[in-house]
Amino acid sequence: MLQVLRTGLAFAIAAAGALASPASAQDYPARAVKIIVPFGAGGPADIYARVIGQSLQETLKQSFIIENRPGAGALIGTGEVAKAAPDGYTLLMMSNTHTVNETLLPNRPYQLMRDFVPVAPVNYSDLLMVVHPSVPAKDLKEFLALLKEKPGALNYASSGPGTPYHMAGELFKAMSGTNVVHVPHRGSGDARTSVIGGHVQMMIDAITTMAPTVQSGQVRALGTTGAKRSTVMPELPTLSEAGVPGYEATIWLGIMVPTGTPKEVVGKLNAEINKTLAKAEIRDAWAKQGAVPIVMTPSEFDTYLRGDIEKWAKVIQTAGIKPPQ
Repeated sequence: MLQVLRTGLAFAIAAAGALASPASAQDYPARAVKIIVPFGAGGPADIYARVIGQSLQETLKQSFIIENRPGAGALIGTGEVAKAAPDGYTLLMMSNTHTVNETLLPNRPYQLMRDFVPVAPVNYSDLLMVVHPSVPAKDLKEFLALLKEKPGALNYASSGPGTPYHMAGELFKAMSGTNVVHVPHRGSGDARTSVIGGHVQMMIDAITTMAPTVQSGQVRALGTTGAKRSTVMPELPTLSEAGVPGYEATIWLGIMVPTGTPKEVVGKLNAEINKTLAKAEIRDAWAKQGAVPIVMTPSEFDTYLRGDIEKWAKVIQTAGIKPPQ
């Protein structure tokens, strides 16, 4: 009799849990949600996390709090999210830094496609190569000549190993046959400040954040990194047409959550993020900044991530790119 009671009680608890799960997802979120940005303040991930967070806060009627946890090429903040409860209350704002690091940094405290579930991409944008005005090069051809004349004498800044700015710089070196020394920083804001201050000569940065410094004369632009000219700065040639044929690099952003997060919660977040990306005011504002929304289902984003990991693995291996020591 006791065994029957125990079995019946266990069944009742399991049934109650099964019934509670959809209800909890339907009520999600019932409290504040954190979006961890594993990059510094002021960069694209931080800026667009705040846009997404504000929109979700308005539609889901709960606070979405942005927390910056930069350092170690995004490993610190990402590792924190990997250890968080899989309940939808801790989100990760990620980028192609994460797909690069799957190959570049083998000793990570997490594995992207094992420890996280894709929710939705956010946007992508071209990058912009800039130099400090003290650099005696008015265009890319002059800069290439200078680099070949003085190999290893000039530096370029990035926001850390594996970031789009680091990989764009290494890809530029490999495709142009030049030697520019990588100077990693804690965040893109620090890297940007180093170039503006003349402490580092060059940087390949997101056009969404670097364009204003070009327009103010703080740095000199040499070209954009897309397959075609940017609508934000159409007067600038692409690096491909200006002297490094075939060169192309972008930065993209997305949202992931810890593995085990209920599918209903993932689906709800995906639907709400995609609604945000469909807003005319969002699309118009981002177009002026050079950012293009990306709309996918969680499954489509999963496929995209796996393809990007494979792509960068081939680039890293072919170009012999090594992480900073």
